[in-house]
Amino acid sequence: MQLTIREKISYGLGAVGKDMVYMLSASYVLYYFQDVLGVSAVAMGMILLGARIFDAFNDPIMGIVVAKTRTRWGKFRPWLMIGTLTNAVILFVMFSAPPSLDGPGLVAYAAITYILWGVTYTMMDIPYWSMIPAFTTGGKEREGLTTLARSCAGVGSALVTIFTVMIVQAVGAMAAGQDASANRVEILGFRYFSLIIAILFVVFITITCVTIKEKATVDMESPSVGQMFKALLSNDQAMTIVIAIVLINCSIYITSNLVIYFFKYDFGGEGWGGSYTLFNMFGGAIQILSMMLFYPLLRKFATNVKIFYIFLGSAIIGYAALFAIAFTKMSNVYILFIPGFFIFAANGVLQVLTTVFLANTVDYGELKNNRRDESVIFSMQTFVVKLASGIAALIASLCLSITSLKSDEAVDTAQKVDFSAGVSAASKLGLRMTMTIIPIIGLFIAIFYFKKKFILTEEKMEEITAKLKGGQ
Repeated sequence: MQLTIREKISYGLGAVGKDMVYMLSASYVLYYFQDVLGVSAVAMGMILLGARIFDAFNDPIMGIVVAKTRTRWGKFRPWLMIGTLTNAVILFVMFSAPPSLDGPGLVAYAAITYILWGVTYTMMDIPYWSMIPAFTTGGKEREGLTTLARSCAGVGSALVTIFTVMIVQAVGAMAAGQDASANRVEILGFRYFSLIIAILFVVFITITCVTIKEKATVDMESPSVGQMFKALLSNDQAMTIVIAIVLINCSIYITSNLVIYFFKYDFGGEGWGGSYTLFNMFGGAIQILSMMLFYPLLRKFATNVKIFYIFLGSAIIGYAALFAIAFTKMSNVYILFIPGFFIFAANGVLQVLTTVFLANTVDYGELKNNRRDESVIFSMQTFVVKLASGIAALIASLCLSITSLKSDEAVDTAQKVDFSAGVSAASKLGLRMTMTIIPIIGLFIAIFYFKKKFILTEEKMEEITAKLKGGQ
């Protein structure tokens, strides 16, 4: 039975909510604790990476827990709802650090809340993506729903990317008063903005849980932990995709972590916040268009693998152009739209394709290992995306520490200030190289690795689908 429009929209809303939460954490937690609250950049980098190492154990175990779950509401929706509620609470707590904390206490607060955020996000994210193979029939239906969900996730990410600085400043100024310091405005702004995002997250996922019902499946014997890990590690194509995801996302997340610093301390100007918002608004629109328009159009003429290579190349072109443009006067933000177009378009399409490829490895694994391990395979997606963000945050924090990216300007009030004044040329060069050259290297490695290891072409998937149907 084909999915209804209502089911597709409800599933897409869930993606909007969960990626709003993810983007707020992935792009702004380093900035919040390091630039706003004053935690050491290196300490934050170690916290973010350490949390990802913890996830190496937590995420696959959560996938196993989901796979073993049997309730009247299915095995996915209970954890989807539990994870959402707890993650929403932790998100608000994470961006609401008590003003009395400083030094080691603030570092401990950042570590505890961020690790808890990662654990609860896993509880929600694994069952969300695991539902795709569970209530689609494969082929065009699965690809269509994956594209829709990734597009909606892109909308959620774009909304947070575009409006965070603007809303944080506006809400923070209302809460703190017009004479408050710029720092106080940001502290209160992030607190109340995170509350808004948390509420929307709960509402959207609730709609998903109420509307979506997984299809009935054969009740297989629950595997042991050892069997599940063996099934995962023996799925060479799943491992190929997750390694590619790490390389691609790490490259992209380095830039997303540093772009706010680029606008604040390099591009500069009193209106840096407006330029940053405008750039992200353009980028968000391009990312959504790439998912909803560019990808479907190209899909009519090219295979997913060819499109994958096209947009990896697009990202590399964008980063090279950004590095070159950064050495011009950069008096107008619109010139940054040129590299932004190539990078954001690539980001949107690559998110769709990596999820499509990973969903296909579930069928491949079923044929190869005689097990259908949706939850375990997709737990790896959750883990590697967070691992990439952790590695990227560590690289970004080391960049901030080495370059000592701070302005000599004193900021006591919320008035507009040119933060780029007093920042050395060497600091700006280090920032530019970290957010462009390192991603280019990572993307080239992804191209060569994927080309060597990936075998699940469309012809191969048709063959696998036919064999699976023939064995039923």
